Amino acid sequence: MEQSDLIVRRIKDGTVIDHINEGKGLKVLEALEIDGSCGNVITIALNMPSGKLKKKDMIKVEGRFLEDDDTNKLAVIAPASTVNIIKDYKLVEKRRVSLPNQIEQIFRCSNPDCITNSQEHIESTMEVMDKDNLVLKCRYCGRVLDVDDLRYQKKN
Repeated sequence: MEQSDLIVRRIKDGTVIDHINEGKGLKVLEALEIDGSCGNVITIALNMPSGKLKKKDMIKVEGRFLEDDDTNKLAVIAPASTVNIIKDYKLVEKRRVSLPNQIEQIFRCSNPDCITNSQEHIESTMEVMDKDNLVLKCRYCGRVLDVDDLRYQKKN
């Protein structure tokens, strides 16, 4: 790629989340609790031209490397995305996100009567019923969850 083709500057160390479905970039930021409060440089590109998707979103976060639960959130919101790990300006790891069969302690059940929303402090567990159509079901109450309305459990 020519330097003149670069739309977004390179990062030295951190994570690049690429091929995010158009319009999902801000939802990814919310889910991963990326808000700039940690002092990391964050680059957000929305509606960028893309060969595969026509348009895509991209997020670059300097000084942060995604954990497994972050990648699981990403797989639900933007299943076509890729995670690129950058060290000293070089790509050291590239992986596509994929949904596990079960997601624990990341999403809250939307059923207010579910035991995971009580004072019992029971962590939520979502079964992935259909990976292609993104169908999740609460293990405890059986509610099928709409992925566009998922509520995230905040990290402590």
